[in-house]
Amino acid sequence: MSTTGIEIHPRKEAFKEGVAALTGLATSVVSDVLGRTIGAVNILPVNKSPVSVCGNAVTVSVRAGDNLLIHKSLQILKSGDVLVVDGGGDLSRALFGEIMMTVAKSKGAIGCVFDGAIRDVDAFEKHKFPCWARGVNMRGPYKDGPGSINTSISIGGMVVNPGDIILGDCDGIIALSPSIALEAAKLGKEKEATEHKTIQSILDGQYNDAWVDATLKQKGAL
Repeated sequence: MSTTGIEIHPRKEAFKEGVAALTGLATSVVSDVLGRTIGAVNILPVNKSPVSVCGNAVTVSVRAGDNLLIHKSLQILKSGDVLVVDGGGDLSRALFGEIMMTVAKSKGAIGCVFDGAIRDVDAFEKHKFPCWARGVNMRGPYKDGPGSINTSISIGGMVVNPGDIILGDCDGIIALSPSIALEAAKLGKEKEATEHKTIQSILDGQYNDAWVDATLKQKGAL
C-alpha cells in the first residue's frame, strides 16, 4: 500500500467468452443457481427505463464524498467496462454526475455502479447509460483522495474483484468471478428454461403446486 493512501493498479482484461455467455440472463436467476448468496443489497438502478448490463469490472474505492480516484479511473476505461465504485455507502455527497458519465461513455464504458450517491439522474436516462447507486444527492464531492483503483472492494455487502463480470438489470447487480462465469451461465439458462415451462403451465391452467402442502406436511404443519 502506498504511503500516500493512493493505490493504482492496471485494469484487468475482460473474459469476453464469459461476458457473452451471461449477457441477457436475469440477475435473480443467476443468483438463485449460485446458492442465492450473491448480489448487492440496496444498490438499485437510477434509470427510469429498463436497464441491463454485462461487462468487465473496473473497481474503485474512495473515502466518503471524495471522487479524485474516480476521475483517475476514467483514464483507463475501455469498451465493455463497468465502473464499480465503493463509496462506503455514504450519501452525503454525489460521487458522479453527467460530466463524468459522458467521459466514461466516450471511453466505451457500458454502465456504472456506486455504493454511494450520484447526481444528474435525468442525464443517465437521457443518454441511456445504465447506473446503479445507493442514493442520489445534488451536493458535489471533494477531490483530495485517498483511494484505490483495481483492488478488491465491497458493494452493498458483495465483494467485487477487478476483472469480475458485472451482471445488472432492473433487480440489481451481481458480480461473478471469470472462473465460474461459464458454469453460472449454463445453470442460469437451464433454470430460465424451467421457469418458462412453469409460467406456461400456469397460463395453461396446469400448474402443480402440490409441493407446498407436501413441504408443510413434512414440517408437521398439516
